[in-house]
Amino acid sequence: MEDPIVVGIDIGTTKVCTLVARVEEEHNLRILGVGIEPSQGIRKGTIVDIAAASQAITRSVEKAQRTSGLEITSALVSLAGSHVSSVNSRGVVGISGRVIDRGDVQRALEAAQAIAIPHNREIIHVLQRGFIIDGQEGIRQPLGMHGYRLEVEAHIITAAAATVENLRQCVQAAGVQVSQFVLNPLASAEVVLSETERQMGVIVCDIGGGTTDLAIYIDGDIWHTMVLAIGGNHITNDVAHGLRLSISQAEEVKKQYGIANKSSVTPEEVFNVRSFGEDHPVKVKREDLALIIEARAEEIFDLVLQEIKRSGYDGLLPAGMVLTGGVSNLPEIRSLASNILGLPVRIGKPENLVGLVDQLNSPAYSTSVGLLYWALLMDESLS
Repeated sequence: MEDPIVVGIDIGTTKVCTLVARVEEEHNLRILGVGIEPSQGIRKGTIVDIAAASQAITRSVEKAQRTSGLEITSALVSLAGSHVSSVNSRGVVGISGRVIDRGDVQRALEAAQAIAIPHNREIIHVLQRGFIIDGQEGIRQPLGMHGYRLEVEAHIITAAAATVENLRQCVQAAGVQVSQFVLNPLASAEVVLSETERQMGVIVCDIGGGTTDLAIYIDGDIWHTMVLAIGGNHITNDVAHGLRLSISQAEEVKKQYGIANKSSVTPEEVFNVRSFGEDHPVKVKREDLALIIEARAEEIFDLVLQEIKRSGYDGLLPAGMVLTGGVSNLPEIRSLASNILGLPVRIGKPENLVGLVDQLNSPAYSTSVGLLYWALLMDESLS
């Protein structure tokens, strides 16, 4: 039997990344095709121009097809945006044959989905968190156990149906069917979290261009998810306003000289930029740039902290936070996050990849690579 091929399309605010990988022994992935294109027609994770977004996705898919030599017909697609929301629910069923089988688990999950969801929303994920058999809690895998009553705790993630449909339409315009949508932080978590962190209690925080995506894991399961409509583009816009630069210049300056802590820059450090209305490049203090970046990064982490407190799980996170996404490449951002949240923070990125991976060993590609691992999970759950 041929090794299965998995495909993921990460549609972000700043880039579209299509990856094709072959599943080798012991669930290792070999990256065969990579197509990375700048995004167009997407703001804060949501489609704002279908034609432009479709073209960007098509170009990305074509690049991945060329490098892999394979035709892409279906793929897992990432989903983000502030329209995503989540709720925890319980489903209870009686067990007919006294021994729990897959059918019973399926019925319990279906019972958990019987919650009032507005007609303009669509269920994206139903994730089982834990099972209770005849009142006994903390059961991880109920198959084959005896009992009369099975309860499941499920985490249900919904999204705006129209927004999801627009995204599906853009991907189909590139000739690709969506096999499943996967929420960004869930995909990233597959790549950046260790099993120990999931068990202890940890937050994944994926800061991309347009959104900051959070997922809280406790006891190995997902407990809370949230997408905030703020990201690295806000930092770039602040730099553009503060230093009177074009957006593309501001992005370059941020990547080259940006740092998230003013106190680690000396007053003597300067760099040259050409701002609007100036005939010649002017000198800018690196301190001034750090001040702008630090202020916005602080705001992002303040919002993250509010969200963690609102979830009610803020005391259950000894493993702290794993920071990923393009913005986590900023120097000193880890210590800034740690100070504001009062938690240990580390930067997570894809590791142990083989194949065409020179670009992918960066936190910016955690979601893209995570989609491939999510495809493996789906295969396992079906087999």
